[in-house]
Amino acid sequence: MERPDWAPQGIDLSVPSVARMYDYYLGGSHNFETDRVAARAAMKAFPGLPKIMQANRAFMRRAVRYAVDGGITQFLDIGSGIPTFGNVHEVARAAHPEARVLYVDRDPVAVAHGRAVLEEDERTRVLAADFREPEAVLNSPEARELLDFDRPIALLLVALLHFVEDADKPLETMATYRAAMATGSLLILTHASTDTGPRTEEEGDAVTDVYRKGGNNLVMRNREEVTAFFEGMELVDPGLVPMPEWRPEGSLDQEDPVVFTGFAGVGRTA
Repeated sequence: MERPDWAPQGIDLSVPSVARMYDYYLGGSHNFETDRVAARAAMKAFPGLPKIMQANRAFMRRAVRYAVDGGITQFLDIGSGIPTFGNVHEVARAAHPEARVLYVDRDPVAVAHGRAVLEEDERTRVLAADFREPEAVLNSPEARELLDFDRPIALLLVALLHFVEDADKPLETMATYRAAMATGSLLILTHASTDTGPRTEEEGDAVTDVYRKGGNNLVMRNREEVTAFFEGMELVDPGLVPMPEWRPEGSLDQEDPVVFTGFAGVGRTA
């Protein structure tokens, strides 16, 4: 397979990437044929994935605006993926021009492309790191230079935690991030689930199998399990809900039922 100019050396082009599959769902161009094959298989197993991902992005934008309206101007976006139109820094800056954003991802294409796009932006950084190693994120030069942990920040874990297995102790990891966040900080989170929307548990098992065959974990969690990530935080009204139902900006009457698949929520540290 021919390596595109934008693809960093050392990437195995035969292995699908969660970040590049997500880019494909959203109509992006920074993905390889192996990503497209895996994404199409996932869409067959779990129909409506592109619309679900669009609802995910729409929730993220509403939550970022909510954060800025509440006085938060610094954002830590872990599992940020490949930069696309309407990314966190663009949404936040539209509301507050001084907003700062640290993007974190472990995918080399996401990191390389993010750095190329944002290299001249003094109020953003892109860090190659893994959610499961919080000290590496929180103590990185990028985090310490860009973010003030004595003031509230918004931590975004959007479409991330369902790729972290229970064996990796995500609740304990989340507690480490929470301990580093000042009072009044926010956790902005979405998570895959078949508890809501029209997709069945069997379809959830099928798409999980597609991701696992590509070497990626995918964990469908129920409401109680997702709520546990907000331990020690106050859930912002309306609580943990399907993504379009979190502070919608218009009528939901004409929405495709599939976009109500999965959970979204925002929590505030006490």
